[in-house]
Amino acid sequence: MSQFREEVRVIPRTAWVIGIILYLIAATLVCFVAMPTDPATSRWPLSGRIASAYGFSLVLLPWVLLIGYVYADAKRRGMRYVLWTWLVILVPNAIGMILYFVLRDPLPRPCPHCATLARPSFVFCPVCGTAMQPTCPNCGRGVEPGWSNCPHCGGKLPSPPPRSA
Repeated sequence: MSQFREEVRVIPRTAWVIGIILYLIAATLVCFVAMPTDPATSRWPLSGRIASAYGFSLVLLPWVLLIGYVYADAKRRGMRYVLWTWLVILVPNAIGMILYFVLRDPLPRPCPHCATLARPSFVFCPVCGTAMQPTCPNCGRGVEPGWSNCPHCGGKLPSPPPRSA
């Protein structure tokens, strides 16, 4: 399954339902209430008014789905999801949405021993104490695989065992 499909599955069904309902209501109101009273569009044929109203109102559906995505994604990342949802809704010109995608936390990862979700910056599991990533033998801080020296204390790191072919 593609990454895009996995991310679309994060959007709650409630957001899909609300988005579709709002889209249909907005498009219908524009088509049958606003357009007939406008002197420029009242002379259009009915098919042209319907196509315009339902086409232009289609912008509303992705907006509601993005709000639903921010709600669910912030929740699964352990962030303040209600705050971020309101920020996306209330900050104009999609600046709240942009801020969310720039500032969001990385996805938590499961502990290899107890499967508890923990932040990627954690060196040890907060529940069982299992090492979540390699650590420096001198200072105990997390290091990346393949590093030869610890960036925190400068100590020499043990080399990984050679891979067998």
